[in-house]
This record gives sequence, structure tokens and C-alpha cells, in this order.
Amino acid sequence: MRKINMRQAIIEALSEEMERDPKTVLFGEDVGKFGGVFGATKGLHDKFGERVFDTPIAETTIVGAAVGMALTGLRPIPELQFGDFVGIAFDEVYNKLGKWRWMHGGTMDMPVTLRLPIGIAGGSGPEHSQSPQALFMHGPGLHIVVPSTPYDAKGLLKTAIRNNDAVLFFEHKVLYDMKGEVPEEEYLIPLGKADVKREGSDVTILATALQVHTALKAAKTLAENGVEAEVVDLRSLAPLDKETILTSVRKTGRVVIVHEEPKTGGSGAEIAAQISEEAMFDLQAPIKRIGSPDVPIAQSIYLEQFYRPSEEQIVTTVNELMEY
Repeated sequence: MRKINMRQAIIEALSEEMERDPKTVLFGEDVGKFGGVFGATKGLHDKFGERVFDTPIAETTIVGAAVGMALTGLRPIPELQFGDFVGIAFDEVYNKLGKWRWMHGGTMDMPVTLRLPIGIAGGSGPEHSQSPQALFMHGPGLHIVVPSTPYDAKGLLKTAIRNNDAVLFFEHKVLYDMKGEVPEEEYLIPLGKADVKREGSDVTILATALQVHTALKAAKTLAENGVEAEVVDLRSLAPLDKETILTSVRKTGRVVIVHEEPKTGGSGAEIAAQISEEAMFDLQAPIKRIGSPDVPIAQSIYLEQFYRPSEEQIVTTVNELMEY
């Protein structure tokens, strides 16, 4: 099977869906002729003309326009240059995208796919490196997708664009250049379905985005010492695939949750709470979370690396759990 990187997979997903549905429009800061600050819309303006257009640097306007377009029958795909900027458009995301259908008796669709690059990637500093997805787990009505591979990114993005409710699609910047197998024929991946990336029997590692790959490296190291870790890629934080999570937890009895978000109030906190509520007596050890420190991300390329959970942290934490 051919291998392409996540950037190419995203461009393919956008192109295929825009060809399929003429009501689909793509817009944001520099997404037109420039092709996006991370190149994830390159060539689409040439192919689709005015259906791919630039906007002012005005995130509230970008998301607000998407809401209006959706209500008039279009299928908008807005992009914010950096996921951190979602704070400027918070009201439109939190109070409009997720709630409009329910505020109007279920009579209105909100088919908006909001794309948001996240994660540290080369000294971009504290306002261009964050991963704010957990903020929206508190917002009813929103789908939250966080892919880790080119295959998942393409299949999930195509499903998100066809969805009649709003989807927040978070893309880790480091993964744009990561290659993986992607079939040439069309496929879709359902939202809200996790994927077991590696099977194991001793401990469950739950991860998202780039941390899925860190967890897989840690699992390989652990296996060399006789510990078999199951790595579950959550892929979606809302809805959360509790069935896959609990099945794995009940099999292994031990859980480590890893994410590149501040540990306090991160998505791992909610996941840990749900596991405690429904599978506490299946656990052989406390649930452990590995997140980023509760500090602003450093501008320094050297210092920012300490913000990201490491393979060594995962191995050490799993070994501690194996002592119970």
C-alpha cells in the first residue's frame, strides 16, 4: 500500500469531500493561494477557486461566519492557523456550534468542521503550541477528534465533514510530516470509535495524537522486559469510546493515560473518573496520568521539550504499576 504523510492525507480528504459536495467551502487565515501555514490546504484554491478563500486574522469572524453558512445550507470547513487561537472564538464555538441545534428544537443542522493545529513544534511559544481540546469536553454538543496517523486523519476528516453536527478536528503539527499507509480507495472511519494500536495483557496505555507514537515506543521497550502493554488510541474525546476503554481496562487491570495537555484538568482527568466509576473493582493498581506540567510552554526549543511526555516517563510509570 502507498505511504503518504498526514498533511497529504488531510489535503486528499478535503479535496475528495469538496468534489463530492458542492456546498462544501474551506476558509481561514492563509489557506487560499498560500496553502495554509502548515501546507495542509496546498493546491485546493487552484482546484476549487472561490470555494477556498482567505479571511482576515479574526477568529471570532471565521467561526461566526461558519455558523451562519451552516445555517443557510452550506457545509463549511474553517481553519484556525493555531489551535491556541480558539480562545478568541470561544463564544462561537462553545455557545453556538455545539448548542444551536438543541436551542431550536433539533430543527437546524450545524455541519461545521473546525480544523485546529495543536502541539509543540519548534519553539513556537506559549500562545502557538498548546493543545486545548480538553476545554471542549465540557461543552455539550461538540464532537472532538484527535487523529494520530495519516490513515485515521483522512478517514475521520471525511466523516467529520459529512457529519451534520459540529466537529472540532485537532491536528498535531509534528504529525503533518509523519508517513503511514493510506489506501487510494475511499473509506470512512466512524467518530467516537477508539482503535487498539497494540494488543497487550499487563497494562492499558490510553493516548491521543503524537503521544500514541510515544506510547507505542514505550510498549516496545516494556515488552523487551516482559511487560505487555496494550496501546489504545482514543481518536475521539467526544464521544468517548467507553466500551473499548473499559474492555481493555478489565483485561489488563492497570491504566496509564498519556496526553500532551496540562495534567490538571486535562482530558485524562475525565477519562480516569469514568474508569473509576465503572471499573474500579477491575483495577489492580491506581490509575496513573502522564500529562504536561501546569506551566506556560517555553519559547526555547530546548526547554519546550520538557513539556512533552516522554517514553521514559511512560516506562517508569508502567513499571511502578507492575509492582502492585
